[in-house]
Amino acid sequence: MDLGDCYRLLGLRSGASFADIKASYRRLAQQYHPDINPDDHKAKDKFIALTEAYKFLLTVVIPEDAVGVASQTPVSAREETKTAPQEKAPAAAAKKRQATTPKPPGVTAIEQRLKWNTYEQLQRFLKEKRFPQAIALVEALADRLPEDAEVRQWQAITYQIWGRVLIDQHQVLKARIYLKKALKTDPNNKALGNEVQRDLQRLEQMF
Repeated sequence: MDLGDCYRLLGLRSGASFADIKASYRRLAQQYHPDINPDDHKAKDKFIALTEAYKFLLTVVIPEDAVGVASQTPVSAREETKTAPQEKAPAAAAKKRQATTPKPPGVTAIEQRLKWNTYEQLQRFLKEKRFPQAIALVEALADRLPEDAEVRQWQAITYQIWGRVLIDQHQVLKARIYLKKALKTDPNNKALGNEVQRDLQRLEQMF
């Protein structure tokens, strides 16, 4: 199941927000829940697929409240606003609140946290040999951080690893496709390029 399939299962467009994903899953899970459809095997299968898609998207899509949580006014500031005398000038009160309210964290910091959380998940997928999930995960991260050289490298390496697996499985065409995608994704990585070229030579020699 790739990223696009997950969105489609939940009736969403690619790139839907965390809140939309959560709302759609709740609605569909309630509709197809085995307790509501005890004798319907298709509904049970649908419920399982929905749950898997939802869990996978949770590893990719960052919650919106992660952006806004640090921008909430601290308790002390809220209490001060409540107890301030009514005759205080509105402009002065607004200025005071602005001074005491912390600014939200930069988007870069949030994306960096997402990046390394995703990297850890990627490593787990590769270790567990869940290669289609690993590819979907790293492609989603690359779409979110298209200028990040490290993410491109992870993506290329994931393509290469999957290509090698496909060689062992004698899936010639798919193996060639993913090895060439590895070269195209990170063309300036000479070490990776040399390895992929050896893999392509091995592919030609074997088949």
